[in-house]
Amino acid sequence: MFSYLFSPMKLRGVELKNRIIMPAMGTKFPKDNEVTEQLIQYHVDRAKGGSGLNMVEVTGVHQPSVPGIYPSLGEDRFIPGMKRLTDAIHEAGGKAGVQLWQGSIAVAAHQGIQVIVASDLELAPGYVVKGADKALIDELTTCYGKAAHRAVEAGYDCVEVHMAHNYILHSFLSPAINKRTDEYGGTFENRARFPLAVIESIRKNIPDDMPLFMRIDAQDDYLENGMTIEDVIAFCKLAKEAGVDVLDISRGNIISAGIKFEVPPIDLPRAFNIENAARIRRETGMVTMGVGRINDPELADRLLQEDKLDLVGIGRAQLADPEFCNKSKEGRLDDIVRCVGCNQGCYDACESHVIPHITCLRNPALGKENEYRISKTKEPKTVLIAGGGMAGMEAADVLYARGHHPVLCEASDRLGGQFLLAGEAPRKLEMKLAAMSKGEQITRRGVDVRLNAPVTPALIEELKPDAVINAIGALPIIPPIPGINLPHVKNSHEILGGKASVEGNVVVIGGGLVGLETAEYLSDKGCKVTVVEMLEGLGTDLGTTRKVCVMENLYMEGVTQMPNCKCLEITGDGVVVDNGGEKQTIPCDYVVAAVGVHSADFSAEEALCKEKGIPVYTIGDAEKPRRAIDATADAARIAREI
Repeated sequence: MFSYLFSPMKLRGVELKNRIIMPAMGTKFPKDNEVTEQLIQYHVDRAKGGSGLNMVEVTGVHQPSVPGIYPSLGEDRFIPGMKRLTDAIHEAGGKAGVQLWQGSIAVAAHQGIQVIVASDLELAPGYVVKGADKALIDELTTCYGKAAHRAVEAGYDCVEVHMAHNYILHSFLSPAINKRTDEYGGTFENRARFPLAVIESIRKNIPDDMPLFMRIDAQDDYLENGMTIEDVIAFCKLAKEAGVDVLDISRGNIISAGIKFEVPPIDLPRAFNIENAARIRRETGMVTMGVGRINDPELADRLLQEDKLDLVGIGRAQLADPEFCNKSKEGRLDDIVRCVGCNQGCYDACESHVIPHITCLRNPALGKENEYRISKTKEPKTVLIAGGGMAGMEAADVLYARGHHPVLCEASDRLGGQFLLAGEAPRKLEMKLAAMSKGEQITRRGVDVRLNAPVTPALIEELKPDAVINAIGALPIIPPIPGINLPHVKNSHEILGGKASVEGNVVVIGGGLVGLETAEYLSDKGCKVTVVEMLEGLGTDLGTTRKVCVMENLYMEGVTQMPNCKCLEITGDGVVVDNGGEKQTIPCDYVVAAVGVHSADFSAEEALCKEKGIPVYTIGDAEKPRRAIDATADAARIAREI
């Protein structure tokens, strides 16, 4: 199946078994720049899962500028750890590549780490980082070459030079960032001088039969006077002459709204950047890899069949399901756990200074590959699960795999919970499809699923379970605002669930994720929408990439945003607000409340269980309203503890 996707390809002296590349993705698994067992197992599972090539994440070449959360080849002492990683990938049947990188301003938030920039840059008021001088440029050029040599010693099959996303090489190449007036700035030839010297340094330090990849953006997005695709094509031709074999065509940057393209969220269409990659491939004649929300094997195979690409970067899809490649090859498409582009566990975790490492909403075992291996229980139990949302289904799936007898009861007529509502918001159909797919998967596997079956004390008496999991979720908060019970006032769940409709001028109270998506939903249906939020900003519970997309769409659709605005009263013809100390009335036909949720009541059932000595485990929003990723993480953990 998928003959193009699973055909081999030879790159210099390296033969790949298929066209699927797991691109370099930050994990925060390394510790003090060293390879950890966590990083090894993460790669081993994807290699066993059928990936053609695992490209190890951004790896530092210049030791003073490498934060400890990234791997490094900046010194010889890191070779043994890297060798353990490549040996493990090879033993698992895969090929190993490494992405060589210097992060420029991306490392600025890390204390004690040297920040290197192309041109003088004020990072904070009064704090100016001077552009790299000639000596530092020469030092970095040498560092890239030495790191490449260490990669060879560590057993890598190929290396990739990172030329994208505002990191140091892209910063020199882009006229939007490079403001130098010496031989490294100004003209295209000058700006290309340092990046080309780095490519040549790498090529000299790796064998002739080792392929050299280059990640580069198709263009500069949202950067005034940035690189055009024509500039990129011209540079790629020079890079080819300097020794680059494979182009890895990406998009996005970390200093503008273009960040949405770097790790594209659900808001962007699948394969959104492929036409750019195809054009660059045509005009350079180079082997080309395309990336960007390619999470479906049929799509990937078609892109190859249409001769747009030679290789396909499939990253987050392999985070969500390490067996993505094997399942695709075997035609088990219905068994694939599909990435939904939420970015909660991957990109948002990498941005966070609190979350220790990446994980995945669809795959809570990511980063815990060893400890979360499914082991059969020696004491099978009947476990009653109340609630068929994503948390309840995840718990049922794991419990069944371990040999328990889960009974999954859902009060409504379908599985999916809040994911079904989320999937009604603009551009989020994949959330709904993911919930439906999960329900179909656990049903096929044999889980006892009961719809239109709320868990009650009577049901507990009847089933006499050994344990109960409370996954009944949460209900909309009804804010204590005068007029909240008027007939023209609805809540976001009613709107997205199709239980209520509105028209005309609508005020949405609440500017968090649900409020903003409800506003978009209503705007798409022709309503004139105003969002009222008491906090200083809207979308504070959204990760960066999703927030950029949602806020852009609200702006383009003409949705009025009113932050720092407290709702005082709802009247028959408007909403009275305190807008920065000034009382005013916003005329409207309807009001939609979207101010959050509270955990649903399970107290009667818990009391009965306590009386009968039945342990109760509470997960997801039933414990505390949180993100979807927290709910599935709860479920995965509890289901392994029972």
